[in-house]
Amino acid sequence: MSQNDPNRGRNGQNGPPDLDEVFRDLNRKLSRLLGGKPNNGGQGGNQGNRPGASFTPPSYKGGAAVVVGVLAALWLASGFYIVDAREEGVVLRLGSYNRLTEPGLQWHAPYPFEKAEIVNLTELRSVEVGYRGSAQNRVPEESLMLTSDQNIIDVQLSVQYDIKDARAFLFNNAARERDGKDLVKQAAETAIREVVGRNKVDFVLNEGRAQIAADARKLIQDVLDRYRAGIRIAKVNINDVQPPQAVLAAFDDAVKAGQDKDKLRNEGMAYANEVVPRPRAWPRAWCRRPKATSSRWSSVPRAMPSVSNKCCLNTTRRPRSCATGCTWT
Repeated sequence: MSQNDPNRGRNGQNGPPDLDEVFRDLNRKLSRLLGGKPNNGGQGGNQGNRPGASFTPPSYKGGAAVVVGVLAALWLASGFYIVDAREEGVVLRLGSYNRLTEPGLQWHAPYPFEKAEIVNLTELRSVEVGYRGSAQNRVPEESLMLTSDQNIIDVQLSVQYDIKDARAFLFNNAARERDGKDLVKQAAETAIREVVGRNKVDFVLNEGRAQIAADARKLIQDVLDRYRAGIRIAKVNINDVQPPQAVLAAFDDAVKAGQDKDKLRNEGMAYANEVVPRPRAWPRAWCRRPKATSSRWSSVPRAMPSVSNKCCLNTTRRPRSCATGCTWT
């Protein structure tokens, strides 16, 4: 075979493919994919006789620019947020208050420059004092309190509240949770102890519940306004008021004894009002009767008061001299 044979270096038509051609193909494909330029050299010099000599490293500048652009777009898009009709947005710039935002689609500078806090202004929140969940789950350190007459009673109440100022609520509420429960609970516990301490135990246990709830609500609101908490107290419910469990049985016996006493007294007064007026009316009626001169009056008792006695003429207003009663004949 001659050295100028064009088929030199190929192992026949059925032999393996030329490695130079394979590398050139791969180089062209990678260059088109990553923005590199294909190298068509390899036909001159000694590079054409080395496998892979025609491969040129692709350029990554175009791909990197695309990646950076996508990341920048995502970063800017992270500043979009939606404020509901019942909510209010508070934008913080580098941790400080910047502005309030109205309901709708809003945008702020992405993190770490600005941040948006969403506050629900209409949600009615609730906190429990003296119990958790149900009346049976008592918390004695919260529910036991002293009245003005030195009696201990067990009071359970719930407080409902909402947010009236989003900015004040976020910046003046130092509690761990951003719902205001800790602050409202502490204010409610302080207020109810003060209100109960101004009243006697009978008033608190019976007719004073509504008044105590109203006074406690006003006092809780005053405390929160003093701290500029941005919270509005909607309602205070006195769920249960009773003596401590240790003396509950004895207290029930005392209440029952008092009720029995009132019942017996009322029954005695009713009987007295029915019986006492009868004998007072008899002497006056007899004084108006004529003397028994006929058989018609033969059945009248002989013991009758004298007509001349002024005690008999006025039985409703008797003078002191008639203290012993009318003169009977």
